Formats: sequence, C-alpha cells, structure tokens
Amino acid sequence: MAIAFHTNIYLPGESPIHRWATRPKLLSLLALMFAIALVRHLVLVPWALAIVALIYGCSRLPLTYLLRRLPYPGLFIVAMVGLLPWISGETVIWQWQWFALRLEGLQIAALVAGRFLAIVITGFILLGTTPFLDILKALRSLGLPALLTDMTLLTYRYLYDIAGQLATMQQAMRLRGYGIFKQTVRQQWGWLGALFGSLLLRSYERSQRVYKAMCLRGYGQGMNLSNTGVSRPLNGVTRLATSLTLVAAFSFVLGEWILSRL
Repeated sequence: MAIAFHTNIYLPGESPIHRWATRPKLLSLLALMFAIALVRHLVLVPWALAIVALIYGCSRLPLTYLLRRLPYPGLFIVAMVGLLPWISGETVIWQWQWFALRLEGLQIAALVAGRFLAIVITGFILLGTTPFLDILKALRSLGLPALLTDMTLLTYRYLYDIAGQLATMQQAMRLRGYGIFKQTVRQQWGWLGALFGSLLLRSYERSQRVYKAMCLRGYGQGMNLSNTGVSRPLNGVTRLATSLTLVAAFSFVLGEWILSRL
C-alpha cells in the first residue's frame, strides 16, 4: 500500500501551478488549508471545495492521480464521522426500527468530511506539482530545523525500502505455510509478531548503517542547503497565484466572521 501511495506522487508538468515558485506556493497553500480548517459553517464548505477544484484544474493533474490516492485518507474520515449521523443530534429525519438518521449529526459529518476533503486535495496539489526535495528545501529556508527536514526526507526515502522488505517477508511467510494451512489465532499472532519484530530490527540496523555512512560523507559539518533551488525570481504566475490564493484564504476567515455575527 505504501508503494502504491507514494509512487509518482510528483508529476512533472508545465501548468501554472507547476511554474508557481516553491516558497510562495507552500505558504499560500498552507494558509488556504488553515483557513479551510477554521470553517465552522456548512454553507462555506461548497465554496471551499469549488476553490480547491479550481486550483486542481489549473494544476492539470489527471483525475486518476486523485482517485488513486483519495481512498486511503477517505477510509480514515469515513471511520471518523460515519457514526455521527446516527448518534448525534435530536432532529430525526428518517427512521427504521432503532436506526435513526439525525439532522445535526448529518450536518456535522458533512462539515468535517468537506473540510477534510478540501484540505487533503490541497495537499495532493502541493505534492503533485512540487518535487518533495524542493518542499523540504523551502521549509528549511523558512526556518524549519535541519534535523526535522532530514528526518522527513529519510523517512520518505526509506518508506519504499521498508514496504519492499515487508512484501518480501510476507512472501517468505506464505512459502513457509502462513495463510495456507489452518492455524490458531495464537499461531497467527505469533507469525505477525515475528514479522513486525524482524522488520523493526532490520529497519533499526539499516538506520544505523545509513547514519554512519552519512557521517563519513560529511553530514553535520554545516553544509547549507537553504537557498539551493527554491530562490527563483517571482514571475507573473507566482504573483497572481499567490495573491488569488491568499484572497481566497482571507475570504474564508471573513465569511466565518460574518456568519458568526449573524
């Protein structure tokens, strides 16, 4: 699953969103995500989804790119809000035996799911139009500690290897009879415990070897990557995209303030 999720997460292109400079794009899209997260009125959710859909259209990313990746976070949000329409609220709008669909719970579920969907799509737009290394360079140039960016980069890099090791070990388990012959629950948990324990030990030993190799190559000697590749001149696309995105983000804050005073 991890391989399917991360493969080709960045798609090269010539769209306006691809030509948007990394630092302004990162800051603008983060501001938009925070503004959407502040929305408390359901009436603003369609506006948020429309803005995000417009940006996604400008990015020229294929629809299949989004459809392949949405199921994973989608399952999480369904698990989080799936019960709300049935257990939250007092206004019953449909009932069958002891199942009662409640208006207040339905509204809360729609609000949470709509905000979550808009924020996740915005994140995919950022990742799909910007190389991951450029995002980390931009974060470091904005003041994020180098240790955090290095840990993020190494985690992202070795997710592939860990997923590959897991697939190899699962295949080895099947060749030894796991899942073929009838086993008790205790035996199955024993197999799984051995699998993840071995994977943890291998990952730890791998991290030690990688860290020692990095130190031998000069890691931690003060090399500065803060301005490599992200300090592009601000072109017209960057100015326009940054301005429109910040205006959109401000519109959510303003709309929320107006609705809260009505």
